[in-house]
Amino acid sequence: MKTLIFLSLLLSFVCSAETKLIILGSGTPNPNPERSGSAYAVIVDETAYLIDFGPGVIRSSAALSKEWGGPFYSLNIANLEYAFLTHIHSDHSAGLADLILSPWVLGRDKELKLYGPKGLKDMANSTLEAYKEDIDYRINGSQPSNDVGYKITFKQLFEGVVFRNEHLIVEAFLVNHGELSDSFGFRFQTKDKTIVFSGDTTPTKNIEKFAYKADILVHEVYSQEGFLKKTKEWQVYHKSHHTSTIEVAELARKATPKKLILSHILFWGSTREKILKEVKDNYDGDVLIAEDLMVID
Repeated sequence: MKTLIFLSLLLSFVCSAETKLIILGSGTPNPNPERSGSAYAVIVDETAYLIDFGPGVIRSSAALSKEWGGPFYSLNIANLEYAFLTHIHSDHSAGLADLILSPWVLGRDKELKLYGPKGLKDMANSTLEAYKEDIDYRINGSQPSNDVGYKITFKQLFEGVVFRNEHLIVEAFLVNHGELSDSFGFRFQTKDKTIVFSGDTTPTKNIEKFAYKADILVHEVYSQEGFLKKTKEWQVYHKSHHTSTIEVAELARKATPKKLILSHILFWGSTREKILKEVKDNYDGDVLIAEDLMVID
């Protein structure tokens, strides 16, 4: 599936200055080999800004990079410099070691800028400590290297504007992911696009607010049909942590984004067609199922 999507992308892609949304990983904790862990990139002005970095983030970035025959120079691994984390769950963050180290090994000579919940700082520092011997060997051995590209700078998230430059404004807002209170969504505003990421969440007024008339809303979802087959204990858990197809349709009716992208999908035996039907039976806007390596204008 990834190969087909990639070939289709190369055939149809036309370079443009417009902001692009890249689906680097559309998966969940379930180890679906066609879906890497949650990871996205917003590309603007030849710079990639990562949103989450689940397992597989570096390989997915490489698949679309100029180095490996893809269309995006900004996804050359050494160019990955900015990353925003919605919450600390491993399916969104387990690619951190790869993100810190592999771009440095391949030539990144700038610090990695991390924006996330407070737990991300300890996660990054622990990663550097765990790989201390490897880092020391690469710096002090015969391998060409620099002593900067593995380092990180960290900024803790708060509600409001957390990043700004001449091309981009990033706002963070709290979402409801059960007892994990330090969970965020993001609103990326560029000169030509407004892109909102829900993170993992139940339906929340904050998403309605920040995604109102956005160009793209990327929202997590689970199958309503599959939910009804779960045990009561799992139903309680998922109802308090995630969003059903019926609920995301209701939210989209209020927020009215131009495109609704369904990602981080808990299929539970359902199909793409059934997921789309459950949403489209309750919402008549433009809806897409996220696939890894998908490029969205």
